[in-house]
Amino acid sequence: MKIVIVGGGVMGCATALSLAGRGAEVVVLERSVPGAEASTAAAGILGAQVESHGPGDHASALVAARDAYAGWADALRSRVGIDVGYKRCGVMRVALRESDVAALSATVDWQAAAGLRAELLGGEAARSIEPGLSSAVIAAAYFPDDAQVDPRRLLRALVAAMAREPTVTVRSGESVRGLLTSGERCVGVATDSGDMHCDAVVLAAGSWSSLVPGVPASVPAVKPVRGQIVMLDERPPTLRTIVFGAGGYVVPRGDGLVLCGSTMEHVGYKREVTALGVRDVLATAIALAPELASAQVEGMWSSFRPESASGAPLIGASAMDGLFLATGHHRNGILLARHTAQFVTRAVMGD
Repeated sequence: MKIVIVGGGVMGCATALSLAGRGAEVVVLERSVPGAEASTAAAGILGAQVESHGPGDHASALVAARDAYAGWADALRSRVGIDVGYKRCGVMRVALRESDVAALSATVDWQAAAGLRAELLGGEAARSIEPGLSSAVIAAAYFPDDAQVDPRRLLRALVAAMAREPTVTVRSGESVRGLLTSGERCVGVATDSGDMHCDAVVLAAGSWSSLVPGVPASVPAVKPVRGQIVMLDERPPTLRTIVFGAGGYVVPRGDGLVLCGSTMEHVGYKREVTALGVRDVLATAIALAPELASAQVEGMWSSFRPESASGAPLIGASAMDGLFLATGHHRNGILLARHTAQFVTRAVMGD
């Protein structure tokens, strides 16, 4: 089979490798360079439990994706020699007000009942695990199996792995002008350099997915949600656990670098880093871990999460024959990348 993938982010790259493993000939079309958009701007939180809001298929999928990450990280390291920064560091969602404790307790209860490791901690117990927490923290839901990965390293590993696959071609700087159809079937894409015909098209263009002409109206629209992140450098490093609070999070990389995020802004495709956004991100981070107030500002950036109108990721076959979807993952793109790639591969191959 010949497959064209529109988009060279984590979804497109992971899906290309998965399809190549099934013997497909794959062309990845990326208007910039692979990983230039949201994939490498993400925080890399593998927060299956902290992002789950109740029992069911969605939570089960997040947990399965997280639990498979260690093996995927090992496989990529063996394949291309790149450490993607996977570590099971644990995640806490903390409460600074008594009114928030009941919600944490309810989350811990249903997750423990589902057989997941989750614990409700008082403030002192939480600080015994993460001493950098604010003294204002009165309780925390602790998920020791949640983890993190470095998205920039992950994308480098995926791109390096694609370069070693003889059946994968990456065409950077290639814009897709629309889908090619024959009757009711998608048969390829129109690009700046001409038409490309294929057996199947995978739409993995993130926040730009709905801008590709020809995508059927039955596919829920995907819109950008801007997130601003500030990178701090604390020396020596003190934080070890990812900490979520109301309105933001801190992600310690372990080497002193700490990602602080993130805003949730519906502003279209405005990529600005704003004074208000940076103020809010840093205020949240310092409220969670006061010692960050003396950390050095290392950098700041923004990018777009792809949010589907349905509220759920768009994965697998679309209503149009020959068109498959790998987009709309919003906050969980890095977490669900491998899971999505495998699901889309099975769909394309008719499994």
